[in-house]
Amino acid sequence: MHKVYNTECNPCSSAVPKHYQHILALAFAVKEINENPQLLSNITLGFQIYDSYFNAKWTYHATMLLLSSLRRFFPNYKCGTQTNLIAVIGGLDCQTSLHVATILDIYKIPQLIYGPDPVMHDKIPGLYFYQLVPREALQYEGILSLLLHFRWTWIGIIVMDNDTGERILQTVLPVFSRSGVCFAFVERCPMLSLVTEIEDMFQEGARIHDKIMGTKTNVLVANGESYSVVFLRWLPYLSKQEHASNEPKGKVWIMTAQMELTSVVYQRTWDAQILHGALSFTFHSKDLPGFQTFIESRNPSTTKGDDFIRDFWQQAFSCTFPDTGFGNVIGDICTGDEKLESLPGPFFEMNVTGHSYSIYNAVYIVAHALHAMFSSRFKNRAMEDGKRGKLQNQNLWQLHNFLRSVAFNNSAGDMIYFNQNGELIAGFDIINWIVSANQSFHRMKVGRMDPQGPSDQRLSINEDAVTWNSWFNQVRPLSACSESCYPGSRKKVKEGEPFCCYDCIPCPEGKISEQKDMNDCYKCAEENYPNNKQDFCLHKTVIFLSYEEPLGLILACCALSFALTTALVLGIFIKHHNTPIVKANNQDLTYTLLISILLCFLCTLLFIGQPQKVTCLLRQTAFGIIFSVAISCVLAKSITVVLAFMATKPGSRMRKWVGKKLANIIVISCSFIQAGICTVWLTTSPPFPDIDMNSLTEEILLECNEGSVTLFYGVLGYMGFLAIVSFTVAFFSRKLPDSFNEAKFITFSMLVFCSVWLSFIPTYLSSKGKLMAAVDSFSILASSAGLLGCIFSPKCYIILLKPELNKREQIIRR
Repeated sequence: MHKVYNTECNPCSSAVPKHYQHILALAFAVKEINENPQLLSNITLGFQIYDSYFNAKWTYHATMLLLSSLRRFFPNYKCGTQTNLIAVIGGLDCQTSLHVATILDIYKIPQLIYGPDPVMHDKIPGLYFYQLVPREALQYEGILSLLLHFRWTWIGIIVMDNDTGERILQTVLPVFSRSGVCFAFVERCPMLSLVTEIEDMFQEGARIHDKIMGTKTNVLVANGESYSVVFLRWLPYLSKQEHASNEPKGKVWIMTAQMELTSVVYQRTWDAQILHGALSFTFHSKDLPGFQTFIESRNPSTTKGDDFIRDFWQQAFSCTFPDTGFGNVIGDICTGDEKLESLPGPFFEMNVTGHSYSIYNAVYIVAHALHAMFSSRFKNRAMEDGKRGKLQNQNLWQLHNFLRSVAFNNSAGDMIYFNQNGELIAGFDIINWIVSANQSFHRMKVGRMDPQGPSDQRLSINEDAVTWNSWFNQVRPLSACSESCYPGSRKKVKEGEPFCCYDCIPCPEGKISEQKDMNDCYKCAEENYPNNKQDFCLHKTVIFLSYEEPLGLILACCALSFALTTALVLGIFIKHHNTPIVKANNQDLTYTLLISILLCFLCTLLFIGQPQKVTCLLRQTAFGIIFSVAISCVLAKSITVVLAFMATKPGSRMRKWVGKKLANIIVISCSFIQAGICTVWLTTSPPFPDIDMNSLTEEILLECNEGSVTLFYGVLGYMGFLAIVSFTVAFFSRKLPDSFNEAKFITFSMLVFCSVWLSFIPTYLSSKGKLMAAVDSFSILASSAGLLGCIFSPKCYIILLKPELNKREQIIRR
């Protein structure tokens, strides 16, 4: 039994010789299947090819011819059993596929398309498409990944002025924009038109070319149909720029899979350098065993049944067969011995292209589906009377079920099967177009878009294998509206321009940017700080006033030295406790004052070293109480001096107040008030060890947090109050007789004390880090030393160096 397999393929149009390989791939696949006894035995496949001429009217006409078995066109009328339409392959362009599908859908005949997805409208029902190429979304995902890989963020877009182009602009461009790619221009190329409109098309082409060459962008993404490259090759010849350079600017063209480097006859000698270095997403293909041999065997004189070969031969080799019937032949005579491998790539390629590979797979898909259908139908049935089964009696619409489940390895080793949406599971190859000056054309595979990989690893690209346009001197092209903002700066979008056109401004103080082209700067973590270039965070150094550093060591030595000096003074006074100068001003007060000054010096050590819980609790409270005791002693001395001279007046009632009792009351009561303030402080909001990460830029400060700032300044304020009272009392008693007068020394010591602590407050508030502890320590040392030096140095001088003055007669002589 002889059955015919019909197919419609966008033909080898007389204008595009390169498409002749599509016919050869179809014929080669049918030949292999018919010679394979394991596949469709007793069934012979055949095919018919019709041209759509890129026209809806002719597409519908050709589709109806496929459905009629007569040479004359009678829709729905079949006679004979030799021609049965099983499936349709095509078309090359999406509009052709859509027009064919509107008719095939009536008959439930499957259509295997090897072009892009047709633009579907709401009014069109679900059509029987089987997509032989990867889903289009994967292609644009790959283009976006390619742009981001090379950091090309300033690009031009060229689409065809049709439904597909509009769909790209509406769906793909927003995705590109969200990923940081913006557009120098978006141009719509005119479709092939009537001859009367060709002048307008040329003018539009000239405008597009001049805009492409006049823009700063170096990367162009072109989405087009199979014939689009023919139009693009026109562009350099349409330019209206009078002073155009002899060597036009190079551009990186990124082509979609539908576009091939093709050439029509009149473009044979045209320069194709405009496309040199282009990157093209192509349908995955492999060399088919025996295909090149099959091609090489094609010859106009020996090949039968091929109505295309003579027309192809004449156009491809620019010759004429003598028996064409045109009378005298002008030009070269076709001998039929010309070699296809000698043709330039834009006219014909010996290696199988992506489209041809898809057609080859389509034929095998239908053959395997038919084989599976017949095997399941006749598995348990023998052939009746030795007759072959009649194909026309089968319900061929059931072929869809077998097409969806078909799965096999083709002769190139690729696994062929559809997913649940009727799409072939395949990826894209990324091809680098290399065009030489002699019009030779070479494809170099430089990458792959794998649909099975993780979303962030689907694109693989071998950048070193890419040959760029000679304009770029084999250096990776740059395509950005603005130069990159380096780390340490951020982008500031220019008003009224696309978001990828920006100025670079330095990061504000305290912030960094670690990467190029950051939209904003950010602060480092609290434990880090920006470096000088503001492009990296450095770890802060932990600091505190330690004994190991010079400042801490000096303060500790000073504290110990003053404490030792105070102890010596105390020892001197104890040794000479019976001398008049020691007895003169309440001996117990003197000892108490010296001990409190000694402890004040030692309190300084609490401010040196790493803050701990105990040292933080004792720092200010111990200092406040001890210093209050010292000032209370000074106040008691001052009051005692005044009362002593007032009591010498006849009839004075002050005599009963003169003595140790009043002095002790003053010291105890004044100290008790300070102790009460400190107790409230420790019980309500005590000091505690704290970490200050913000006060200093490059350092982390270990410090004592004072807890209640109000009580802290209350302690200082109370000490200041006692000092002022002591200074006032001593000041008014400064004119008493010198031989018995401590008031002058107390006045001066309180002046020093008040000066130190008045300057302490602004200095403390303006200090940062460990200097705050140093200021505290220095103020304690200075004020304590002032008390020690001003009050006790004159007495030590008399005791040690002028003992003759340390006599009762000298003290009471006046």
